[in-house]
Parts: sequence; C-alpha cells; structure tokens
Amino acid sequence: MPNQFKRTLKEGKQQIGIWSSIPSPFVTELLAGSGYDWILLDTEHAPAGVPQMIEQLRAADAARPGAGGRTSAVVRPAWNDAVLIKQYLDIGAQTLLLPFVQNAEEAHYAIAATRYPPLGTRGVSGAMRASNFGRNASYLHCAHEDTCLLVQVETREALAEIEGIARLDGIDGIFIGPSDLSASMGHPGDSKHPEVDAAICDAIVRIRACGKAPGILMADAARASKYLQLGAQFVAVAMDVGALRMSIEHSLRQFR
Repeated sequence: MPNQFKRTLKEGKQQIGIWSSIPSPFVTELLAGSGYDWILLDTEHAPAGVPQMIEQLRAADAARPGAGGRTSAVVRPAWNDAVLIKQYLDIGAQTLLLPFVQNAEEAHYAIAATRYPPLGTRGVSGAMRASNFGRNASYLHCAHEDTCLLVQVETREALAEIEGIARLDGIDGIFIGPSDLSASMGHPGDSKHPEVDAAICDAIVRIRACGKAPGILMADAARASKYLQLGAQFVAVAMDVGALRMSIEHSLRQFR
C-alpha cells in the first residue's frame, strides 16, 4: 500500500496529528476516524508491544475515514533497535518514529535496519503480515520505497548533530522531543522556557533548510501554530491521555 504520509512529507505539505498512548484497538479506531492526518501509536512510554500493535494497526486500517481522509499510522518503537524495527515493519507498520537518536551514526544504524540487503540489514522473512503473508512477491524489493523513517532529536547534543543526521538518504523527517529536550537543557517539565523554545524554533528552521521534514508534539495551540508557521510539517496537536484526563476532571469540577 502506498505510504501517503511519506508522500505528503515529500511534497512539503503539513500534516496535523494526534498522539495516542492508550494501547487499545477500540481507542485507536475511534481516534483514526476523527479526521487527523496521522496518529502516533506509542510503545516507548505506553504499556504496549508487538502483539498489541498488530491489533492497533488493524483498527487504524478499519477506521472510517474522517473529514480529512484516511489517518496514517505512525508507530514509535521503544528504542532505536534493529530487532524492534524488524518486528514492527514485519507486522505492517510503514512509518516509524525512533526515539533518542543522537547523531548520524545512530541514524545510519536505523536506516540500515529498515532496508533489506544489499541496501541494509533488515532480517528477511517470507511470510509476514507486511507482505500479505508472502503473497506480495515484490515486497522484498520495494518495501523501502514506502517505508518512512522519522528520528527524534531530544537532547542539546542531538540538536548540534541535525545537519549530519539530515544529510543521510533514508531519513524522511526529524522530530523534536520537547519534554526530553527541556530536561536535557536543565528545565525539566518546562518546555515553555524561553531557552527551550528558542532551541526548538532554531531546530525547525535548520531541519527544513536541510530539505527534511521537521516534526513535534505540541498540545499548546498557540505554540503549535507558531511552529507550523516556522515550517514544521508533522505536528501532533493533541494527546489522548491528556485530553481524556482534562475532560473528565473538567466535568467533575462543574459539580464539586
């Protein structure tokens, strides 16, 4: 299946997403039908793994398209690990967001893990979900064409390596992790700190100047709009856990 998310990034267009940490196919289907361009399905900070993710990907595929069309699923493995990358690609994930990539060497490792030999090091299986259990004979030869690789820069040190990471063929986008970045810069829990905000703005401009797509998670509407205006292309503007918590607590406060 063509990767619409990847193609839209290459066209330079912006995509608005929602961040999902609730490991439930029911919730995934609900969110994927809400009209967002993409949905992040998390396993780094969510209690989910490969078997659970199969069901979430099925739910995303089954969701009725929202007002903006079909929602693309982006899977975040727990780490930049070749085994995890292989497993998530094998079950059908087309777009991966890999956390805590610090430099070009680590980014190159990630690229290799998403490609079959001779282009990379991805392990070969002839009968996995991604190839329709072996029915798609061309999968081994062209899978990388629709694999979208996004890497996270989320420390002061990683920001200094943006150009080196971005120049690598195979990196489709670079995601700025605001929470880890603020902690790395000495402002844990305060991504609004002027120093952190300035670093994010600078990173977005530099990533875009390198010809790659910048991305970020930002639930603050004003700041999300600011980053979009600077050139961010894939921005998650809502989180399911946070939205649920705030909504139910707001409802309770009306009666207590």
